[in-house]
Amino acid sequence: MAPQDALLGWDEDTTAEAYAAFTRDFPMYGATSRDLARRAHLTDSRLVVDLCGGAGATAEAILALVPAEARVISLDNAAAMQRVGRRIVTDPRLSWVTARAEDLAEHVPGMADSVVCNSAIWKTDVSAVFAAVRSVLRRGGHFVFNIGGGFAGVAHPDEKTGRTGPSLNALIHQVAAREYGYTPSPAANALPKLPLEAVTEHLATAGLTVLDTEVTAQHSTMAEKKAWLSIPVFARPSGDFTHDQRMAILEKAYDLTTPEAPTVTSWLVVVAQRPGE
Repeated sequence: MAPQDALLGWDEDTTAEAYAAFTRDFPMYGATSRDLARRAHLTDSRLVVDLCGGAGATAEAILALVPAEARVISLDNAAAMQRVGRRIVTDPRLSWVTARAEDLAEHVPGMADSVVCNSAIWKTDVSAVFAAVRSVLRRGGHFVFNIGGGFAGVAHPDEKTGRTGPSLNALIHQVAAREYGYTPSPAANALPKLPLEAVTEHLATAGLTVLDTEVTAQHSTMAEKKAWLSIPVFARPSGDFTHDQRMAILEKAYDLTTPEAPTVTSWLVVVAQRPGE
């Protein structure tokens, strides 16, 4: 099953606008989108699906690599995200479908050459989505996705060697504890939501073969991390806080950092395939 809180807040205009602004102002989603598109073997594609495509950052990376006659479908269940995306990405080869990832097979006409999903697969019912992906992929087609290091339980070596002090998340918890008596819930320290072992098992059950996995590192700064944590659905800490309180905590935590201090985000990247004959 999808996490209970995975879809909350995404279909809101404030989140959609803030998320789209982040993708334009900072490199993280653009870089991860280009990385996934590069791995998806798009050169000869005719139909590609951008799964959980949000406001279209990954669709843009796909469109840059597919042939002129190819079609791209961006599917997401948050209408607010897609309203913003339609305004930003106007390529006529791109179609927008508002639907759940689990219902993918109901909205893809014909067989897809590739399905790409950037940083959102953990929000879905993974077993159902993987089965749906297999049903729309042509034989030999590729399924490329990534999972945040925290959700996958992995860390790139750069994440430790590149850190020069406490993470912004750690500082947020310190400020919240000092000023609000905040104590993280046990869930905050739970086991990884989607480790590679579980991913591999779900893919095999769906009839998809793992071709490659890699733990990658996205290098950024405290300023970028602050902007990301300002997006309502990502704001911390969890619990009974208003958004204004979370933003005040974030500002105080950020004041304890150096804006240009390097930060590293780890990603588990998975390339799978529907076997050919």
